[in-house]
Amino acid sequence: EERGFRQVTGFKLGPWNYRFGRRQKKAFVESVRRALYFSKMACYAQGFAQMRAGSEEYNWDLQYGEIAKIFRAGCIIRARFLQKITDGYNQDKNVKNLLLDPYFKDIAHNYQGDLCTVVAEAVKAGIPVPTFTAAISYYDSYRSEVLCANVIQAQRDYFGAHTYERVDKPGVFHTEWPQVED
Repeated sequence: EERGFRQVTGFKLGPWNYRFGRRQKKAFVESVRRALYFSKMACYAQGFAQMRAGSEEYNWDLQYGEIAKIFRAGCIIRARFLQKITDGYNQDKNVKNLLLDPYFKDIAHNYQGDLCTVVAEAVKAGIPVPTFTAAISYYDSYRSEVLCANVIQAQRDYFGAHTYERVDKPGVFHTEWPQVED
């Protein structure tokens, strides 16, 4: 069935001709391990950030360390990693995002290069790695002052004259965009 899909669409498989020497392979496997750990951390950071947003919106007063403990004790997610989350929230129950906890911040700092390497190599090889890509995008977005919303504002202005704000000067702007041929 997949072969038929490629024949009909003309899509080709990615360039699967990657060969690693023994030393390179060992180093890359370690990078994949670290990328996986980073990605798992980013996933939990996003999940707990969502819980925090809901708790603030609805005044739930959630206890995040307890939630991690409950996950570990009575849920399918029983990862040992959850103890690190419990420890982090026990040290500072008001930490805004797990990425700001000293342990997780250190992991992010030390493992981000591995995650970028794995994502870049996967993209070059035509191998989809959506979870890894989402993890580095979340991390980059979280620590960036300028986000892709600027591009979205420009697109909205182009399509519907909705105006946009600039980062270099205050005010609201509109551009007369040149017509593009279909």
